[in-house]
Amino acid sequence: MGDDALRVQYKSRRFDEGDRLYDGDLIGAESVEFDITNTRRSRVKSDDPNEFANNRFINGSNEDAEGDLGSTRDFSNMSSSASYRSMGNNQEVESEDTFTIEQAIEQLGYGKFQLKISCIAGLAWTADAIEMMVLSILSPALQCAWGLETYKQSLITSIVFVGMMVGSTLWGSLSDKYGRKFVLVVSAAFCMYFGILSALAVTWIWLLLFRCVVGFGVSGGSQAVTLYTEILPVKARAKSIVAIEIFWVLGSAFSTILAFIVMPTMGWRWLLAFSAIPLIIFIAACFWLPESMRFNLSRGHVNAAMKTLQECADTNKKPMPLGRLIAPPKQQRRGQISDLFTKEMRRTTFLLWIIWFSNTFCYYGIVLLTTELLDIQNNDVCNAIAEGHLPDVECALDCQSLTSKNYLELLWTTAAEVPGLVIVFFSIDIIGRKWSSASMFILFTIFIGLVAVCKGRIFMIIMLFAARCFISGSFQVVFVYTPEIYPTSCRAIGLGACSSMARFGAIITPFIAQVLLKKSIYATLAIYAVVAAAASIASLLLPVETKGKQLQESPTAVS
Repeated sequence: MGDDALRVQYKSRRFDEGDRLYDGDLIGAESVEFDITNTRRSRVKSDDPNEFANNRFINGSNEDAEGDLGSTRDFSNMSSSASYRSMGNNQEVESEDTFTIEQAIEQLGYGKFQLKISCIAGLAWTADAIEMMVLSILSPALQCAWGLETYKQSLITSIVFVGMMVGSTLWGSLSDKYGRKFVLVVSAAFCMYFGILSALAVTWIWLLLFRCVVGFGVSGGSQAVTLYTEILPVKARAKSIVAIEIFWVLGSAFSTILAFIVMPTMGWRWLLAFSAIPLIIFIAACFWLPESMRFNLSRGHVNAAMKTLQECADTNKKPMPLGRLIAPPKQQRRGQISDLFTKEMRRTTFLLWIIWFSNTFCYYGIVLLTTELLDIQNNDVCNAIAEGHLPDVECALDCQSLTSKNYLELLWTTAAEVPGLVIVFFSIDIIGRKWSSASMFILFTIFIGLVAVCKGRIFMIIMLFAARCFISGSFQVVFVYTPEIYPTSCRAIGLGACSSMARFGAIITPFIAQVLLKKSIYATLAIYAVVAAAASIASLLLPVETKGKQLQESPTAVS
């Protein structure tokens, strides 16, 4: 070689929680040597250690450089430390490679580490579903046990949603400030403790208070989705989040079976006590639950993020990226509600609030509608629809305990959500999040409208179950899209604020599905159809399709 030749030697190195340790030079077979003619030596010497890795060798005309390999060489993707020197003057510059959290997650892929997190996060989802499903079983039981009036029964359900509406945004803010794992453990402890106290309540007022705090605790469970989202590679993210929703179905089914076994012999108090057991198991399992590496990185805790990445690499049996983990600028503002209304995010936030409100309003509406309409005997339901209102009830305070048939119907109602989950699982990565959400709402609108065209009891049941199938599917989509669109600094509070708006829909829907239904069936069905149609339009107006996009770390990066 001449004086103008350059020799490039790669140096092997490894990292331990962000600290660089050199194992020594790889020479001989590991050396790469090639000539570059007419190279400007001024490009060789640089005070910037990344310049060699991020720039091409430029010849005298600032265009292509030819060497032994016969092509221009780009070193921007080097995965090791490199040194190079001019043989004529022995000048040497060393370059240090780096990688981002996104690149690390993509390289480590989906494996046993993510499966472990999905099972632990799924436990939180199961426990919350149990507490929610208990509501449909507790009200008729307390009507018999305490002789409650109708409005007092309704308040036992509504007060849980009030607690959830208050708690969702607060837990989201705390999650962005102190961590996803912290919020999951504390909210689960709230839910468990006051769930058990509910079993000891001696008056309606005390039960109301305890169930309100249970709802407050349940609202923190959605942060399991935030944590899970932040450890998933792009290609596996949507399907993995949709799949974890099966834990909600399992929790609902478990609660129904538990009630079928416990209620006839032991009563509602033991049902509430046993319902807290999955929460105890979840809190114990959190010992193996790592904190989100994205959250740690947003706080500047690089070593903690590297430790979690190394655990992921070891569990998935994948090599760690070589180099230094790049920490984004430390986010001083985290978990601020104002971050949801920045120039970049305000339109998305308002549209998501419409979608979340509509989802919960229609979901719990179809659940209540199903109960009310199926309560009408035989084919009288079509006569009631034709007349436009429900038949008068002789005695509203008749005590009717749930029968085996009722529990079986509850199981079938829960099973209606599975087809919606399957449809979204296969469609969300094909047609995208926006069109998946819009199509689910449109199909719900169609089937809820067909309920008014009653051709018999079986026909009506099929329409109601199809409507529930599609509205539950839209719920799966929004749970994927929301944590994807918000950046790490406000992802949790974004999800929490959306959840709060959803609970507002759950609070007011009983007045439509139960009160207005008795006056006008057509008006009731029309309201649900219009709300769902509006949500489908809102879905299409969302400014960003997140399919295939990386998660962002700051609001200004969202585009």
